[in-house]
Amino acid sequence: MKKHLNTLFVTTQGAYLAKDGETVAVRIEGEVALRVPLHTLDSIVCFGNVGCSPFLMGFCGERNVGLSFLSEYGRFLARVQGPVSGNVLLRREQYRRADDLSFSAGVATSCVLGKVANCRTVLLRALRDHSDKIDAPVVEEAVDRLGAALRRLQGGLGLDEVRGVEGDAARVYFSAFDHLIVRDKDNFFLHQRSRRPPLDRINCLLSFLYTLVAHDIRSALETVGLDPAVGYLHRDRPGRAGLALDLMEEFRPLADRLALSLVNLGQLQQGDFIISDGGAVRMSDAARKTLLVAYQKRKQEEMNHPFLEEKMSLGLFFHIQALLFARFLRGELDGYPPVIWK
Repeated sequence: MKKHLNTLFVTTQGAYLAKDGETVAVRIEGEVALRVPLHTLDSIVCFGNVGCSPFLMGFCGERNVGLSFLSEYGRFLARVQGPVSGNVLLRREQYRRADDLSFSAGVATSCVLGKVANCRTVLLRALRDHSDKIDAPVVEEAVDRLGAALRRLQGGLGLDEVRGVEGDAARVYFSAFDHLIVRDKDNFFLHQRSRRPPLDRINCLLSFLYTLVAHDIRSALETVGLDPAVGYLHRDRPGRAGLALDLMEEFRPLADRLALSLVNLGQLQQGDFIISDGGAVRMSDAARKTLLVAYQKRKQEEMNHPFLEEKMSLGLFFHIQALLFARFLRGELDGYPPVIWK
């Protein structure tokens, strides 16, 4: 069992990370601003113009601490990784199974089922908590349509059919998502998904949060010895972590709920975002820090894992799902059990 530790997010532009004994020293303008013992960290994520010494990179590799570099806007750039863990037989089985379209369709169905069920839960929670503030009939219709999508997924669909259900369900969900925003509607809205670049504040929040979740899942997969690049719903594409994106589907609604909380509780406001002349939206440094702190706190919340029926921190769920997927590939489980939130 992997112990759930913390992620060190470094967002200050011009910062430099170095090895200082058994600690990570974060230097800003030549002065040490922070020291963190490496044994307390699960990973380090650097945003934008953040440097790192070769000695620290090697130290992280030796201690199995993930070191990732993202752009200032949250786009994944690179990752420093030590020796691959896990045995070669697991990866060989992963690769063989990925060539089996029938098997891939079964995995894809599980991933999409988890995503659709959890999206439906997000809408149901909004109806429960804010029925007097939202357009309830519109949200209720979306709930019904997502329920129909779940029923379709029970029918033994092929891979392309599963993708079709996922695409339709995503459109239904995001068509209702704007109604879940109940504060400052003039500045926070979602008319449609836009990614590269995000063209409104909500899209900016979602894209950034999805990047964080993808990073955590990718790290978990590497920890158990799986190849994050070889997926089943998301097929092979150079530079894409297909399996990480597969397992991420069931966790997307988790990021959605956090984005809604930050906006609806007023923790992020209009001035926390910067809009370029071309319309692209990015967060200010202060907003990024607010979001990262909230994400870390959410990961530390304890919940009951529906499959294992054990209480654990939410951040540990990523590692548990990676372990369950590995057990499934080894034939120890009949199917991959996605996390379905209550």
